[in-house]
Amino acid sequence: MLLLDLDGVLNPFGAPECPEGYLEREFFPDEGPERYCIAHGEWIRDLAAVGELWWATGWGEHANELYLPLLGVEPLPVVRFPPVPFAPELKVPAIAQVVGDRAAAWIDDNHTEAGRDWAAGRSAPTLLVPIDPAVGWRRRDVDEVLGWVRSLPGYV
Repeated sequence: MLLLDLDGVLNPFGAPECPEGYLEREFFPDEGPERYCIAHGEWIRDLAAVGELWWATGWGEHANELYLPLLGVEPLPVVRFPPVPFAPELKVPAIAQVVGDRAAAWIDDNHTEAGRDWAAGRSAPTLLVPIDPAVGWRRRDVDEVLGWVRSLPGYV
């Protein structure tokens, strides 16, 4: 299972200016622009080709309805989190429930102590991929996950 956050990952909100290769668009009235990169559509499809890819973002279904159409990607299943705003460590119980005992890679800009403890305590292979919200997702992050998936026992 592969878990993908949006803010800080696909949307590098921590960058002082819109990074090269990104565009800006206001998705939510009065919240200012969010950033997106068309190239991420291919990266998302690459991940979906090797595993069960889910959104793990506070955007919830808005990620499918507002964000993915800009990237030309079909909707993804969504991990259900508490209503926004919520403490980042509250992602962990919802993710644990969805993942169960399956191998999981989680791409996020805010892996909390609770998330790291969850990952370390699992018997199934688990990869946490930290993303700098001032930089955003890079191709090498995608390649890290692809290599990890392909190294799992039983991967064909």
